[in-house]
Amino acid sequence: MITIEDAVELQLRQVHVIRMESRPPNVEGKGTVEIRDLVRNSLRMRPDRIVVGECRGGEALDMLQAMNTGHEGSLSTVHANSPADALTRLETMVLMAGTDLPARAIQKQIASAIDLIVQTQRLRGGSRKIVSITEVTGLADGEFRHQEVFRYRQVGLDEAGSAVGQHSATGVISAYLERFAAAGEAVPTSLFDADPSPETTQ
Repeated sequence: MITIEDAVELQLRQVHVIRMESRPPNVEGKGTVEIRDLVRNSLRMRPDRIVVGECRGGEALDMLQAMNTGHEGSLSTVHANSPADALTRLETMVLMAGTDLPARAIQKQIASAIDLIVQTQRLRGGSRKIVSITEVTGLADGEFRHQEVFRYRQVGLDEAGSAVGQHSATGVISAYLERFAAAGEAVPTSLFDADPSPETTQ
């Protein structure tokens, strides 16, 4: 597993982890090592997983290409207001790489590379929670097809003013059940049954 960050923050406890960190230019304006350089170099190391701390620019293209060339399970972070916005922002960042790829080709790369979007959000009271788990299922008429499988339903506030709620299924069955089964994971379809009346829990 290779982690690539601007500043080393991830503290992974796996055994085989290599940490790579970008480097700003020196006083002479030389010696820059960008995230894009590290992503490209990491591919030569034949990693099982690539984790990019955050995609902010053209490195998004290199990350997508890595995911589409046998590095499944790799992941990164982008800032966006919703899963749909995250896909649109990825398109924008790929354009920042300075390539002349048509929009359709960029969309195909994203739809092929991204399986799952997990959105976290800071809620009332300052706590961060996973508020949405959305699957990307392809392209249709130039638009990304995605479906929200689980969401966080806030039902109120506790005595300290922090958000209270629970995660619940939306009723949409995962499009990847066959892939789970092929990986030896038996996921019951009842897991995706919608709960119309979530309990008041943390």
